[in-house]
Amino acid sequence: MIRALLILLALAAPAWAERVRVVVDLSDQAMTVIEDGAAVYVWPVSTARPGKCTPVGTYTPYLLKRMHYSTLYDNAPMPWSIFFAGNYAIHGTTQVDKLGTPASAGCVRLAPENAEILFNMVRAAGLSETRVQIQP
Repeated sequence: MIRALLILLALAAPAWAERVRVVVDLSDQAMTVIEDGAAVYVWPVSTARPGKCTPVGTYTPYLLKRMHYSTLYDNAPMPWSIFFAGNYAIHGTTQVDKLGTPASAGCVRLAPENAEILFNMVRAAGLSETRVQIQP
C-alpha cells in the first residue's frame, strides 16, 4: 500500500523535471526505480541502522563514482556510488545478507548488480534529470 502511494506521488511530478526517480521507503527498506514515469525496479535496500540517520527529502544527485572508498568508515568500498546529499550516497554493498534491514551508517545500500544498473540509468539520464526521494 505504501509503495503504491509512493509510486503515485512520484508519477504526479512533472515529466520534464526528471527521467529517473529513485524512491526509497525507509519503513519497508525498499527502493522503487521509476524511469520515464514507469516503475521498472523494486529492490531491497539497507539504510541507517539505529543511532545513525539516512536523510529524508528529495534530492538531485551531484556526483557519480564508479568506485569510491569511504574516508569516514575504514576505506569501506562503495561501488557504483550516486552521491545525493553531502557524504550520503546510494551504492553497492558486500553485505547483501543485510539488505531489507537497517544496517548502514546512513547511505542507501544495494546489491552490487542493482547498484550498477541504477548507476548506468542515472548516467544515461543525467544527474539533473534524476531525483532521489527518501521517505519515512
